[in-house]
Amino acid sequence: MLLERPAAGVALLRLNRPARLHALPLDVRAILASHFTDLAADDTVRCVVITGDEKAFAAGADVAELAERTPTDEAFAKSRAAWTAIERYRRPIVAAVSGFALGGGCELAMHCDIIVAGEGARLGQPEVKLGIMPGAGGTQRFVRAAGKFAAMRWLLTGDLLTAAEAHRLGLVSEVVPDAGVLARALEIAAHIATLPPLAVAAIRDAVLRGADLPLDAALRLEGQSFQDLFATADRTEGMRAFLERRKPEFKGR
Repeated sequence: MLLERPAAGVALLRLNRPARLHALPLDVRAILASHFTDLAADDTVRCVVITGDEKAFAAGADVAELAERTPTDEAFAKSRAAWTAIERYRRPIVAAVSGFALGGGCELAMHCDIIVAGEGARLGQPEVKLGIMPGAGGTQRFVRAAGKFAAMRWLLTGDLLTAAEAHRLGLVSEVVPDAGVLARALEIAAHIATLPPLAVAAIRDAVLRGADLPLDAALRLEGQSFQDLFATADRTEGMRAFLERRKPEFKGR
């Protein structure tokens, strides 16, 4: 796992097992979780980008490792803890997906807030073909993105989606030429990093938490967060800069 700082406020995490198409055994997921725990404590980071390489974003779990598990194996709890560290990260995450994003790799992408996919990318949850099922949010995040009938078609068959199909279903944010995937993801992340972080966090929180609430409760959540932002210095700065026709300087306060 490589950690880079390609732009102000942006952290780039590169999966680094090219010989295994960046498969995600338990030890790799633990390292990934450790990075997110560290980044959560770093207030200079305002957006994270995750990527692999041109052949694969991540090819999923290590099947050889899974083949040795029993139903009571402690690895299940360790695996859930590793995913939880990503789920609890409170700043935006952008996935730059080239090549294959399969199984746990597709689930890793779906843990992100924005997915930029290359035209040649292939995404999917093929676990059913191994006699198991997605276990890191694949069923739940897929259906929330694409709806029941689309999700069932791909989850029950284990077939792979093209980037265009994934975009049509709402499973990825945008599709770009393969050579420009990482550059586009970094461009989006760098732009988000210039925006007021408290407002960004409030929007992200309202979208993620509101999705699991009845509409009236979700609207109350949004309304309260909207009101709370009026107590921030960034709100004052943003509005003054707009009225004074100058570039704002957001401090995260």
